[in-house]
Amino acid sequence: MKRVWLLVGVIVVAVVAGGCAVYADVRERQRAAAGRAALAVAPTAATAIFSYDYRTFDSAVATGSRYATGTFASEYARTTAALKDSVISERAVVSARVTASGVVTAEPDKVEVLLYVDQHRRNATISGEKVDQNRIVLTLVKVSDGWKVSAAAPL
Repeated sequence: MKRVWLLVGVIVVAVVAGGCAVYADVRERQRAAAGRAALAVAPTAATAIFSYDYRTFDSAVATGSRYATGTFASEYARTTAALKDSVISERAVVSARVTASGVVTAEPDKVEVLLYVDQHRRNATISGEKVDQNRIVLTLVKVSDGWKVSAAAPL
C-alpha cells in the first residue's frame, strides 16, 4: 500500500512540475511575441512623437498623438501645446531618426524598448543643422488597437 501512495505522490509531483514548465514556456512565448510586436511599432512611434515642422505643426502633433495613450497622451498634448508658439516663431524643424532599438523588458501587455534617436534640428536661431543624439526608453502597452506609448524616459 505504501508503494501505491509513493507512486501517486511521484505522479502528482511530475504532473505539477510538467504543468509549471508548460506555463513558463507559454509565458515566455507571450513575452517574446509582445517584444517583437512592440519593437515593430516603437521606431515609427518615436519618429512621429519626436519630429515636428513649424509649417505643419498641428498635423505633426496629431500624427504623434495617434501613438500615445494614457497619461502620456495627456503629457504629450500639454508639452506640444506649450512648444507651439516658440516652434512657429523660431521656424523650427526637428526630424527624428531611430538608429538602433532593442527590447529592455517584455510582458505580454507591456514592453520597454530602448531607442537611439538622432534628432536633426534647424531653426532661425542657429546656422545649419544640429544633431542631438538621444537614448530614450519607450514603454509601450497593448491596447485594443495595437501597441501605444504610455511613457517616454530619456537616459
